Amino acid sequence: MKIIKTYIPDLLIIEPKVFEDERGYFFESYNKEDFINNNVNIDFVQDNQSKSMYGVIRGLHYQLAPHSQTKLVRALRGTILDVAVDIRKDSPTYGKSFSIELSEENKKQLLIPQGFAHGFSVLTDYAVFSYKCDNLYNPNSERGINFLDPMLNIDWKIDKTKAVVSTKDKVNPSFDDAETNFVYGQI
Repeated sequence: MKIIKTYIPDLLIIEPKVFEDERGYFFESYNKEDFINNNVNIDFVQDNQSKSMYGVIRGLHYQLAPHSQTKLVRALRGTILDVAVDIRKDSPTYGKSFSIELSEENKKQLLIPQGFAHGFSVLTDYAVFSYKCDNLYNPNSERGINFLDPMLNIDWKIDKTKAVVSTKDKVNPSFDDAETNFVYGQI
């Protein structure tokens, strides 16, 4: 397993070592020891999975501390554009976003620590998205940022006329108006 740092502190790309032959393939999608050996010590407590059709945009979501979640995300089927936004005040990359295509072909994963808003768009006919969390879902601490916030200027790689977005996500506040309680170095 290869763990790659991004330009945003603590946001990591995970590339598994894939063994392929005429029967198919095998890889470890998660190995706690490999994570610990790379100074990433996380206890995951919940796994989630969703299926979405082309054009769906989900996000940008997060939970306030103390219910915030670290997520290890991947696409089991299809291709998604996965997006993480640093919402940790005092971070050198506060307000910056990072995006990466995750697919069943590339088998990459993204480790999104607490203090980030997260979302994704579906770039293929459909996608099955899976993620591990280190904290349970808590509806009272759930928050969001508008996926079309001009300050963030995220290219979701979906034509706006073909985007499928929940009513809830359409009315999320702007980045500047979103409620957050994360401070860089204190999570």
